[in-house]
Amino acid sequence: MKSVTVVGCGIIGLTTAILLQESNFKVTIVAKERFDKTLSNKVGAIWFPFEIEPKEKANYWATIAYKQYQQEVNKENGVSFIPFITAYNEKSNTDWVKLLPKKAVRKAKGSELPTGIDNAYISEVPLAEPLVYLPYLFNIFIKNGGNFIEQDIQNLQELSSLDKWVINCTGLGAKKICKDKHLHPMRGQILRCKKTNISSFADSTKKGALSYIINRTTDCVIGGTDYENDWNQNIEKSDTNLILNRIKKAGLKDKSPEILEEIVGLRPKRNAVRFEFDKNFSNVFHNYGHGGAGFTVAWGCATELSKIFIKITDNKNNISSL
Repeated sequence: MKSVTVVGCGIIGLTTAILLQESNFKVTIVAKERFDKTLSNKVGAIWFPFEIEPKEKANYWATIAYKQYQQEVNKENGVSFIPFITAYNEKSNTDWVKLLPKKAVRKAKGSELPTGIDNAYISEVPLAEPLVYLPYLFNIFIKNGGNFIEQDIQNLQELSSLDKWVINCTGLGAKKICKDKHLHPMRGQILRCKKTNISSFADSTKKGALSYIINRTTDCVIGGTDYENDWNQNIEKSDTNLILNRIKKAGLKDKSPEILEEIVGLRPKRNAVRFEFDKNFSNVFHNYGHGGAGFTVAWGCATELSKIFIKITDNKNNISSL
């Protein structure tokens, strides 16, 4: 059986590993930490192409992922479809709307808009709740014969020596490993709260003033912040107050939500997702830099990547034949 090592155990790494297994590869995951310690475990995990480039590829990957989630809807794995209000303006990427089933998306009426939003779409989109979905994926990986090794990789040379083929899904960790000057953090602080009585929505039209609510099965995620080049992983009370004030203005006026947990995560923002073989280490394929859209595009990236590796095998491991 062909062997490959995936580095990284978040949503990108897990989906990549599983589809490679389904393509008849023996897969090992090497990661600094298990899935429950990654950024992927902290997020709301709604299907929403947020802060990811290039938009054409992102929309393509997101469409594949949308169809995958349609096949996975199940309370036991945390996947469902929910109505989601997505604000937009003249600068927004709204191409994704054209890729959804016609019955799954429409323009919102004025009466349906949270306060402060002028234009929005309402769409039925996937929600993959990380606290359920990530262990579900990890268990699939293990049942498929996968092996997990906890190891902190320091550089590309060390990464390339792990296996004949290596997939780099380290997210923001690639900043150090690859010395990637195009990759930087986008700090997000969120509040995990008891469920609210207002609709799930996201307004990313105002840079530096991201606001959203994602109602899940037993809780909701209220956000957020989108601070570029901010490495601060401490909870900032000022940001908590800022988030609460925005949500109150949007419609949650009766009382403040009951906060269960305050969370900070650093999104791996890049000028474009790095999805390519390394020029110096030809056995390494990079799959990182998905911004705030990891859950949105993960299955799409994994699908395309697995096809690439099937083709490599069919052409007797000749990368130049691609």
